[in-house]
Amino acid sequence: MQTTFPRLLLDHAAKRPDAPALREKEYGIWQTITWSELALLVRRLACGMAHAGVKRGDHLVVVGENRPRLYAAMLAAQSLGAVPVPLYQDAVAAEYVFPIQNAEVGYAVVEDQEQVDKMIEVRASCPMLGRIWYDDPRGLRNYSEAGLDSLDALVAAGQAHDAANAALFDDEVAQCQPQDVAALFFTSGTTGNPKGVVHTHFSLLDRAAAGARFDKLSEREEVLAYLPPAWIGQNIFSYAQWLACGYVVNCPESAATASIDLREVGPTYYFAPPRVFEALLTSVTIRMEDAGWFKRWLFKRCMAVAERVGPTLMDGKPVAFGDRLAYRLGDFFIYGPLRNTLGFSRVRVAYPSVEAIGPDLFKFYRSIGVNLKQLYGSTETAVFVCLQPDHEVKADTVGVPIEGVEIKVDDSGELLVRSQGLLKGYYKNDAATREVLTADGWYHTGDAGFLDATGHLKIIDRAKDVGRLGAGPYAGAMFAPKYVENKLKFFPYIKEAVAFGDKRDKVCAFINIDFEAVGNWAERRNLPFAGYADLAGKPEVRDLVADCVKKVNADLAADERLAGCQVSRFLILHKELDADDGELTRTRKVRRGYIGEKYQLLVDALYEGKKEQFIETAVRFEDGRTGKVAATLQIIDVQTYPTMKSAA
Repeated sequence: MQTTFPRLLLDHAAKRPDAPALREKEYGIWQTITWSELALLVRRLACGMAHAGVKRGDHLVVVGENRPRLYAAMLAAQSLGAVPVPLYQDAVAAEYVFPIQNAEVGYAVVEDQEQVDKMIEVRASCPMLGRIWYDDPRGLRNYSEAGLDSLDALVAAGQAHDAANAALFDDEVAQCQPQDVAALFFTSGTTGNPKGVVHTHFSLLDRAAAGARFDKLSEREEVLAYLPPAWIGQNIFSYAQWLACGYVVNCPESAATASIDLREVGPTYYFAPPRVFEALLTSVTIRMEDAGWFKRWLFKRCMAVAERVGPTLMDGKPVAFGDRLAYRLGDFFIYGPLRNTLGFSRVRVAYPSVEAIGPDLFKFYRSIGVNLKQLYGSTETAVFVCLQPDHEVKADTVGVPIEGVEIKVDDSGELLVRSQGLLKGYYKNDAATREVLTADGWYHTGDAGFLDATGHLKIIDRAKDVGRLGAGPYAGAMFAPKYVENKLKFFPYIKEAVAFGDKRDKVCAFINIDFEAVGNWAERRNLPFAGYADLAGKPEVRDLVADCVKKVNADLAADERLAGCQVSRFLILHKELDADDGELTRTRKVRRGYIGEKYQLLVDALYEGKKEQFIETAVRFEDGRTGKVAATLQIIDVQTYPTMKSAA
């Protein structure tokens, strides 16, 4: 798309001045900002930034939840040729030091007092951070930090500067070119310091437009923006595609109200990480277990019909009259009310983001009439590489290469991609750029996969994570940890899983229980507990999880290629894996290598045949304090099954 983000904004403001562009929920009421109002706000912010010294090529950090004025600040920076650098709002201050130093950031726009405090804290390490502007003034009245001011003050300064320099804004926007740098996204850093991924206006908008054409998106869509703006998926869906299509982006009041806001908005275009879809299913499971016997019976009967018929209907294939009638009755009594409760009544297209969703979870949503599809992409590819066409949806693929994308698999099995949406490079890291970008424009994804006979892409795992069992009855068999982990996480009682097995004689796993789901299960059985560690250590809970693991093993045994991935032993961790403790990335991806090193004592215990192991772990609490959690963990042996050769 040969344009820029600011020009798209001005186009919408000229053609549809009174149409809603953004909505924000404040004090329980949705407030609307039109395209013309947004354009005026961006103009004043840009002029205010110019007055403060922001110039072409400068970097400006943006930290906070999805807020209209933070979106406007990004557009204002881009209007001047400056580069917004969104960072994760839930990161601790120390995590901001590397990106701010690496990008030589001099300016920051943040949401509230919490983020202001973090910026002030990092100033000792980042003296170049001269100006900080905040959106929400609560708690900041008595702050006297040098260079700290409100966005209101910036807007007022911009209005005065615009009046004195009427041509400034339009001239700056006219200078912006599609190949100019539009944004800098820092990767989640699963194996070390994050890398700054440089994207242009063209690369982001080209992929945004290609994805919009694929799913026939228009200005009539409604989107709920509640994921971190620092994650490129949120940036594509709620920023790049928003400006490419002109649809409405709705910003929830807070993360705590997101599920309520989801039902109020009724989005037509929805995206969420697998953990959100898992959490929604967990809430449904809990509610059904608490329901009366008749509702439980009706739910089970209707879901049996849905699982048999629903996906076929979603794919537009013929279904027998009796099954179609039974499904319509189920839709009236169960599926329709369930979609409404979840907030999915109007969803036309839904995608799991961050990573592929488990096949069983995928099947559940399609069974109840939600058009959930898979996609494939990354920060470096501006998200859109493969998408699943309507009526060609498969649980075990991530779709077909879309317009403008070429795919090939090298001799090692690694997937390579070439498209207009590739990164320009890693910021100040030419060596890393050369590792992933070839001279003829191919990007090394680091994923292992292949195209099946129908042209759909199958992703096995990260290429570096796919291994082989080293001994025992399955010596040499493929080990795909993420595949195993996703199957385990389908169960509502399992929140996270970390599988080990490469070059070993069997597969073992760490498991985090879902505290809400297991806590509800325990309460209904009058099983007392005092917090996560106590609940995780209950023998009854170990038996509950062991039953889930056995079911996964039975499924794996049906696939000759993955039968060796059956989990032989597991333990339930005494604490939840946490991004603040370095165990997860800010996008909730498991840092498997770090976890293996941090809990080497537990890994050794699993493979040495021990029945229990004492562990003491340092943790960081939400208020910044640190402490230790200690427990003696029981190690459970699980039944495995012989390979079902006939299923191969």
